[in-house]
Amino acid sequence: MLINQVETRKTAANRDELIEKARQVGLIAEKYASEAEQNAKLSDVVIEKIKEAEFHKLLRPKAYGGQDLDYFTFGEMIRTIAYHSVPAAWLSYFFVIHETWPAFLPKESRDALFNSGELMADVFAPVGKVTDDGEGYRLSGQWNFCSGVLWSDWIALGAIAKMKDGTEPEYGLFIVHKDDLELVDNWDTLGLRGTGSNGVRLDNVYIAPDRVFKIGRVMGGAGLGEDNYEPDYQIANVPYMQFFLMGFQFIQIGGVERLLDIFQNKTENRIRIFNNGQNEKEAASSQRVLAELKIQLSALKGLSNEYVEKLTHYQENSIVTLDEEEREKLFAIRGYVAKNAAEMALRVILTLGGNSVFKTDPTEMFVRDIITVATHPTHLYEDSLAAYGKSVFGFKGNPTW
Repeated sequence: MLINQVETRKTAANRDELIEKARQVGLIAEKYASEAEQNAKLSDVVIEKIKEAEFHKLLRPKAYGGQDLDYFTFGEMIRTIAYHSVPAAWLSYFFVIHETWPAFLPKESRDALFNSGELMADVFAPVGKVTDDGEGYRLSGQWNFCSGVLWSDWIALGAIAKMKDGTEPEYGLFIVHKDDLELVDNWDTLGLRGTGSNGVRLDNVYIAPDRVFKIGRVMGGAGLGEDNYEPDYQIANVPYMQFFLMGFQFIQIGGVERLLDIFQNKTENRIRIFNNGQNEKEAASSQRVLAELKIQLSALKGLSNEYVEKLTHYQENSIVTLDEEEREKLFAIRGYVAKNAAEMALRVILTLGGNSVFKTDPTEMFVRDIITVATHPTHLYEDSLAAYGKSVFGFKGNPTW
């Protein structure tokens, strides 16, 4: 288990069931891993297994079929899938968190999205161009890295624009149906190939005013809006962006955990021809590498535990905005886990040597995937540690993360 939980802590009633569902998703994704690499997308069999598990409904408001899913269980689910398939963990995580932003829409739109039963995707990068056409908005642009787009009907796309009820340009996600966009087939990457995170393009597409998630306001603590239909909704009682980004570290930890098991197994069975036929498990160098990696993994788990403890504290106390240093410390935790996980993965393959670089070997696949996860802008190491250091001295850190 990734996290040692206090027995008295409130946990999801069906924790064991959820973890088992996650394991089954991971196992079937692992079975189809080579196909996913070749096709640059998960097999439809895997996607159907994810949909069958109904992970995407877990963190909806209870009014729309959600439940009390504690962050410890959520992290453990993602870690469990990642142990078998990093891309499947990535998409499973995204399908869960993408169904939180409809909760902040006006009732008619949130009903339409939640009741459609379809998966959702988004790109937070505010690269879109928006014009006001009097009745609603017109959205144009191209967004890359749209994870989940191949299997989703509703897509939320970032842009900065003046809202009809606002006075200054602000950050929003504009929600479109897949029929209104063009898929850009550009997903040919180092790792995470199975996520199929292609781009999308729009040209002057109409967006109704109630199909905009005003994320900038929510990040500022706005909550569910005037109707406040579910005051105890857990995602409205935590800092939204810090919740939204919590899962990346569990994806990497699950993948690294698998790599360490691979490393130990290969080392136990490795005979070094050029080292007088020595069994590598008897070599002090490999013994030391494995020991160091295991201690590093425990350290990353401890940091992730701290992150989840903080989210739990925020929810229990309805803390929805953070002071600068607290916010940037969470950014730094994400960055520290990302960088160290990537370096651990690289060390595994460098120590195991050439027999682990073949495409049929899971070692190189997990290494590529873990390194690619670390490139996401929400946890870039240099950015995150610089931002945290600035905040410690009383300066403003990163404006978003």
